[in-house]
Amino acid sequence: FWGILGADVLRGLMITLGVALIHRFDWITYAFGLLLFYTAVRMMLLRHESLEPGRNALVRAAQRWVPVSDELHGSRFFVRLDGRLVATPLLLTLLLVESSDIMFAVDSIPAVFAVTQDPFIVFTSNIFAILGLRSLYFVLAIYMERFRYLKHALVFVLAYVGVKMILHTHYHVHEFVSMAIIFGILAVGVAASIAGGAKDPVSLQSPLR
Repeated sequence: FWGILGADVLRGLMITLGVALIHRFDWITYAFGLLLFYTAVRMMLLRHESLEPGRNALVRAAQRWVPVSDELHGSRFFVRLDGRLVATPLLLTLLLVESSDIMFAVDSIPAVFAVTQDPFIVFTSNIFAILGLRSLYFVLAIYMERFRYLKHALVFVLAYVGVKMILHTHYHVHEFVSMAIIFGILAVGVAASIAGGAKDPVSLQSPLR
């Protein structure tokens, strides 16, 4: 609950800031486009990125300035031990989740701005995406392994959206055409994965088992 609520608030602030920047500075759209194109290139070149929670800046700052207990205490973020208030590991987990969501939002929000700059549509689409991903996480985890070319398709989607934002003043692509192109890229990635077969049958076991 707190993770989703925090993600909603943070994304709302980032969307508000993004809309204000786009309306005030024309060049910010080019910056968003370059960011998306850079992300696409980075995804293509970076085969595997290990997750090390201990290296997260927010987690390290919290551990440095706030005393943290060694054990969980239910759903509480703070407890009083030996007369002093200390944080629980659950608070560090929340900070890790929120900081990770911010990193994802840096890519996803500019991508939505490439389709529309209506703050209501941008915000609601992000909220529904968060709720949908939370519910479908295990299904997506399985199919990301099954569809081995889906990552490559996502790279091309990001690259296309980035180029579209960079060239928006010279070439206007209708929203329906953009959605058709994005859907087509994803469909090709899924079809290529099905035709090529699963990457590793062992890895396709459900994480719920």
